[in-house]
Amino acid sequence: MLGENHDLFHEFPEYRDKIVEMRGNHEEFARIMDDYDTLDAKIRELELHDQPVADNYMEELKLQRVQLKDQLYELLRA
Repeated sequence: MLGENHDLFHEFPEYRDKIVEMRGNHEEFARIMDDYDTLDAKIRELELHDQPVADNYMEELKLQRVQLKDQLYELLRA
């Protein structure tokens, strides 16, 4: 779905408290989360404003977002 919100609180509601804690106390987690949020905002902006971009570029952005989300999930589960 275009423009869907993929922030971590929507993606992992069961980890809400841990996300808040790690965002403030875990430097690597905070850095990756910043990168994830920035990339997610960029993707949503492109989708919502119907920016002309190549499909492979959009897919690459989404792949990067998934990879960051996987890293964050692994840190949350540790």
